[in-house]
Amino acid sequence: MNELFPEIEPFAHFLLDVGDGHQLYIEQCGNPNGQPVVFLHGGPGAGCSTNDRRFFDPAKYHIILFDQRGCGRSLPHGSLEQNETAILVADIEQIREHLNIKQWHVFGGSWGSTLSLVYAQTHSSSVTALILRGIFLGRPEDTNWAFNGGGGTRIFADYWQDYLEALPAGEKAGVKSAYKIMIGDDKAAAKKVAKAWAIWEIRCCTLEPNDEFVAALTDEDSCWTLSRHEAHYMAHHCFLTDNQILANCYKISDIPTIIVHGRYDIVCPFDNAWLLHQQLPKSTLVISKTAGHASIEPETRHHLITATNKMLSLEAG
Repeated sequence: MNELFPEIEPFAHFLLDVGDGHQLYIEQCGNPNGQPVVFLHGGPGAGCSTNDRRFFDPAKYHIILFDQRGCGRSLPHGSLEQNETAILVADIEQIREHLNIKQWHVFGGSWGSTLSLVYAQTHSSSVTALILRGIFLGRPEDTNWAFNGGGGTRIFADYWQDYLEALPAGEKAGVKSAYKIMIGDDKAAAKKVAKAWAIWEIRCCTLEPNDEFVAALTDEDSCWTLSRHEAHYMAHHCFLTDNQILANCYKISDIPTIIVHGRYDIVCPFDNAWLLHQQLPKSTLVISKTAGHASIEPETRHHLITATNKMLSLEAG
């Protein structure tokens, strides 16, 4: 199995003012003369981690990572104002232009795959290749599966019960109810629900239970942005039109694409990847047969690093 590349530090990092009162934290790693690749993190609201740099050969890639609006090290922390999918897409293009990059590879997992696809469909000439993991198409059925008491809750009924017990008395489970609480005036209730939401999701991410993984991703700051951002986006149908991503796949049919998806992904079921692959006849679908949703699971990690190594053969046009 491929292991992550060694730990590295950024050779540059800064805050970029993208308007609307938002500043994005951006870092650059690896080889400044290498092939550029932008990493789009999940959530929405998760932010980037130090391990996200390590899917790419630092001698050959110019690695660009950033925290999306309101999360991670971007400012203001936790802000949901002017925070929508099309705006995030515009932010990505603004980063590319600011760094004077003609074309770049785009790597995104989970919500990052959603954002990668919408970005590529909007700015196809900016994209050399796509590497996508844990596909989330952003349809109502995808939100319902994970957060509205759908299929995922039947598989992890005990985890779901733990989440339900964090809701205020009389509140029904569901995205809109949770969102109302998390943006409400009762901060204690908001933090309690945000914590429970995050723990519910992260516990479902791996095929085998991984308490260390859950603990690392559910500290108070991480829960606050992950859960509130996710609820904000899910309550607004991810700011997408009906079946937008699949309907617009013709716009990216010529972009080399590798899709990596865990067979036992409970957060984003496998049909997301399968349907996307059907709409992109030139794409490669790689199934992690012993994995769930998380990028840190050994087989998925292996396939992602294999994919980034393969994409090095594709020079920008």
